Amino acid sequence: MPTMEEYVQAHGGLRCVKRILIANNGMAATKAIMSMRQWAFLELGDASVLHFVAMASQNDLDANMEFIRLADSFVEVPAGKNTFNYANVDLIVEIATSQKVDAVWPGWGHASENPALPRALAEAGIAFFGPTAPVMHALGDKIASTILAQSSGVPCIPWNGEGITAEIQSDGSIPEEPFKKACLQSLEEAQMHVKRIGYPVVLKASEGGGGKGIRKCKNDEELKLGWEQVNAEVPGSPVFMMQLCTGARHLEVQLVGDEHGQVVALIGRDCSTQRRFQKIFEEGPPTVAPKDDFREVAEKAAQRLAMSVGYRGAGTVEYLYKPENNGFYFLELNPRLQVEHPVTEGITGVNVPALQLQVGMGIPLHRCPDIRRFYGLDPAGSTKIDFLEDKYQYPDCHVMAARVTAENPDDAFRPTSGKIERVRFQSAPSTWGYFSVGANGGIHEFADSQFGHIFAKGPTREDARKALQIALKGVAVKGEIRTATEYLVELAETKEFRENTIDTAWLDKLLEDKSVKTNFHLLDTIFYAACFRAYMHVKANKEKALDALKRGHLPMKTDLGLLQNFVVEAAYDNIKYPWQVRRAEGGRRRERDGGRAGAGAGGGRGGIEGAQALRKGGGGGERGGGLKGE
Repeated sequence: MPTMEEYVQAHGGLRCVKRILIANNGMAATKAIMSMRQWAFLELGDASVLHFVAMASQNDLDANMEFIRLADSFVEVPAGKNTFNYANVDLIVEIATSQKVDAVWPGWGHASENPALPRALAEAGIAFFGPTAPVMHALGDKIASTILAQSSGVPCIPWNGEGITAEIQSDGSIPEEPFKKACLQSLEEAQMHVKRIGYPVVLKASEGGGGKGIRKCKNDEELKLGWEQVNAEVPGSPVFMMQLCTGARHLEVQLVGDEHGQVVALIGRDCSTQRRFQKIFEEGPPTVAPKDDFREVAEKAAQRLAMSVGYRGAGTVEYLYKPENNGFYFLELNPRLQVEHPVTEGITGVNVPALQLQVGMGIPLHRCPDIRRFYGLDPAGSTKIDFLEDKYQYPDCHVMAARVTAENPDDAFRPTSGKIERVRFQSAPSTWGYFSVGANGGIHEFADSQFGHIFAKGPTREDARKALQIALKGVAVKGEIRTATEYLVELAETKEFRENTIDTAWLDKLLEDKSVKTNFHLLDTIFYAACFRAYMHVKANKEKALDALKRGHLPMKTDLGLLQNFVVEAAYDNIKYPWQVRRAEGGRRRERDGGRAGAGAGGGRGGIEGAQALRKGGGGGERGGGLKGE
């Protein structure tokens, strides 16, 4: 097996990268370390040739996050929100410099789309696995990228900047005048453009993301409210407006560019199942669009756009697709790796984080073994590939994925946090998964709600769907958090999903209608959820008191009181159900009260008294209820 230096030289690379700072946490950090280690073992016979330095907040350390265990070393960073740690550019560069790393892997979220990071790293002489700062700035901005897209002939949705063109300048930016012209300066200007575009429209903050800074508007009243909300959610961000493309699918093209001017398109993905613009299921290759049209229109347009700006690293061009007219409409270019990139890995055989590493070392794309295999060529060869004209080996399989999140589907998918005692998932030849937490871990309040990703592969979409169903039914998470896996099982069984007739608004409509229900008894579920929370509360406070005694301290009276009388909460369908828990007198049994009112709570035991269930939000009224247990 070759050394890293020999491998880089043999494949036309420019530099060696061995020591890598993972400027991320959770799922992103876990997947990156696993993928790059796998590549090092398969290609070099030694997974330890790469040294990964992790950043770890106290929150992540306390939660026993998997990426910290996988890394070779870690540097503790301040706890709390990500501006103190994983999104802090100055801190990242300081750690990269002090740890003498060769490169920084940014992942997704946090600082991954902040041009200040690649700019500062370039000044420090440290490689960045992503585009240069000017290109990131231009393409990461939704307004600038749309101007560049329509300037390159990429079809775009009707929007307030329609007809504006510009060329990227030598520093990677676009001229100020056309950019400002494409930004909405006031509500009055938005109202003027909507007369031409027509309702419904979408207001977007160009610096928004993850569902923030985006509002659908169906009339003048909603436009006024949406304008206020978008500007409040992403203060100071430029805002633009585009036509709401109803009945559309969300299709995207995975790109990787190198520093030699080459850009490869790794087929595409269909991410149409979304809740409030957040992806739920992902799959590929897209089956709703004819594959030849997808290749000739969507992929080539994405490649031309990336090549015109000298894009390097992993990126994704997103389209809205209208099946009725076979139309592709540019949405945005994300200048980073996407969460759902393992779908692309499953259908192409290309290890994407490892490809980021190779292009980061200056290896040309046509010399990367995974890319050559994808095109049906000798992996050890060096012949040129015309990525715009040469045909790749189209896959004869389908991959479908589901995100495992710490969200409560019975409480409007609100994030949940708490300890995780155990995660159970059994991989199979057709199913696999990644988890950012394991036994005795947890999800803290500053963590991403996604802590797992399940994938299924089959010869057809239906085979992949069935395999995913089996995999999801086998997921078991024991702990204080809620997950939406049962809901996903029900969702994937709906007629529309099976027949692939959905669009981007489908899931939101289902949630609004509450037409997908999980199979459980509501009152029993609420009661047992309260029992479990009470048990965990007593267990934690009992351990705290015993620990104090072991150290020679008497427990505080208030701490002991928390073992006698306290409140726990369970929530369902935007309603909170608080329960008063009292320690029963030894041996004395209490009578059931059995009183119920409205949708309060069912019968039970264990010294739990049902309290009023208060509807969340202002002026929502009350639902009484309860029980006085044994």
